[in-house]
Amino acid sequence: MTYPTPPGWYPDTSAPGTERWWDGTAWTAHTRAPGAAPVPAPAPVPQYAVNRPGGTGNGPGGSARAVALVVAAAVVVGAVVTGAVLLTGNDDPAPPRAHTSPSPSRTGTDAAPGSDDPSPDSTPVQQDPNVLVDQLNGITLPIPDGWERPERTSGQLLTLRTKESYDCPGASSSFCYHGTVTTRTPGGTDATTPEALAKEDITDAADRAYEEDLVGRRIHGGITAHRQVAAGEVTVAGRTGYYVRWKVTTAKGPGGYVQSLVFPSPAGSESPVIVRCALDAGPDGPPLALMDTLTKGIRPIGDDATDGGVGNSVEHTTD
Repeated sequence: MTYPTPPGWYPDTSAPGTERWWDGTAWTAHTRAPGAAPVPAPAPVPQYAVNRPGGTGNGPGGSARAVALVVAAAVVVGAVVTGAVLLTGNDDPAPPRAHTSPSPSRTGTDAAPGSDDPSPDSTPVQQDPNVLVDQLNGITLPIPDGWERPERTSGQLLTLRTKESYDCPGASSSFCYHGTVTTRTPGGTDATTPEALAKEDITDAADRAYEEDLVGRRIHGGITAHRQVAAGEVTVAGRTGYYVRWKVTTAKGPGGYVQSLVFPSPAGSESPVIVRCALDAGPDGPPLALMDTLTKGIRPIGDDATDGGVGNSVEHTTD
């Protein structure tokens, strides 16, 4: 707990060789030479005590009352000084420094004890409802029309998906979506380049989308065949990455397209980022060009202008 500096005579930095009276709140106009005999606190004498009705204030009665009031004021000031020393536990409190300004400089804030003084940097940022923010990998992805960012997803993955769902053709008790996008970081692999990681990841991406779900249900009756329809280098969020795209045929339903996109994160140590995209084929599925749109729309957090950039080589596939 902080206590104010008690009233007293302190060195006047604006007039070397003199001391100025600090009344506990502000500097006064009273000064003295250092080492002068102790003088009671300068205190104004109440007007009613000197010029009371029926007297001039110069008679014996008026003088006695004035002296008594001055003595009482000195006693009160002495008690304040003594109490402040006892409260602070310091019999030699650090004196304030006299300045030419009416009052000493402030060193604290007006915030209540235990509260934080908010600054522009600490103001909570409202998340854009049109993008998915991946804080871990330092990127944002656009949310297409008719898609949503679900509050909860299985596997603790950041996910986008179509708002419209349907009964899975291979497991009618489950819900399937015409399109999904997830972001992740690679693990448990010796691959290090975007190309090697994308080629390795595409099989698992296809299995997760059309072979089995996380609890082992064959929601599309399983994958019966697949073929690669596109692959190559691509610039994502200003970084050179690599993508692999498959078309998969399933035992039930129209099948779909799956893509594994890998690129260095634009933030931190630039560790690899994997973005998986799965779109149903057939008339009810999203247009395949949406994969290209999503890829070009990936940006570093805080950058609203970066797109695929020079070197973007995503090939539009119509199959």
